[in-house]
Amino acid sequence: MSRKKYLIGAVIVFIGAILFSAKAVLIKLAYRHPVDAISLLTLRMLMALPFYLLVNIYLSSKTRQQKLTEKAYLSVIILGVSGYYLASFFDFYGLKFITASLERLILFIYPTFVVIITALVFKKAISWLQILAIFMTYAGILVIVTNDLNMEDQKDVWLGGGLILLSALTFAIYLVGSGEIIPKIGSLRFTAMAMSVSAVCVILHYLVGHSAAAMLNFPREVYWLSLIIALFCTVLPSFLLSEGILRIGSSNASIIGGIGPVSTIVLAYFFLGERITWMQIIGTVFVIAGVLVISLKNKK
Repeated sequence: MSRKKYLIGAVIVFIGAILFSAKAVLIKLAYRHPVDAISLLTLRMLMALPFYLLVNIYLSSKTRQQKLTEKAYLSVIILGVSGYYLASFFDFYGLKFITASLERLILFIYPTFVVIITALVFKKAISWLQILAIFMTYAGILVIVTNDLNMEDQKDVWLGGGLILLSALTFAIYLVGSGEIIPKIGSLRFTAMAMSVSAVCVILHYLVGHSAAAMLNFPREVYWLSLIIALFCTVLPSFLLSEGILRIGSSNASIIGGIGPVSTIVLAYFFLGERITWMQIIGTVFVIAGVLVISLKNKK
């Protein structure tokens, strides 16, 4: 691999990780206005979906697409529900109750779930190093949660943390399953199809408790923030990370992606006024170190 190619790939992954990490901060900013979790999620999906559909249309026009089997369609539907609908809903809802910094750190532990699910489903042994890394990761989360519980302005930390944990779990299920289906149909095609499934689920969820007309009654700031979340924290980073992984490999991308939680903490400090404590710093170091060990060991 040439130095130039690696440098470009590293920069691409770095930018993608920063953009992804900004999502929680923007969601918290949106919650300062009268909007609920499912409405904000619906706005995000409606604004992001056209871009994924355009990609799918472009791929269909440029290449001969392999015809999918019923099993493949079912896999895409299940994974779309898990990875883009449930994971996103739990994430958006959980952010109602906890800080953006804690949300990003809890989400960041999804590789530990991938290892556990893989071990249970595919009977793949977990090494002692991985077990140690998992305990290190969860110990770091426990330290940060305990720190947040002691803050007077934090309420329902366990509820919010539990919802984000479910988001990490459903995203891990999506990753394990997508590893089986993506090689068969391609990453871009899979992403576009899974996003379409998710969008339908989100819209149906929204219509259960809301009228379509209510989507037009939010403050202007909510629409702008939703557009930024859709374009710069969903569509753009998803393609950047895919291209970056293609250039430098998933192991290297995992290391650079460790900037995500740190970036969220810094952004939340400046834009949301969230405090940074020594307990939080210690917990963050444990989480990032544990996840990196898990990721690199799993990639090898």
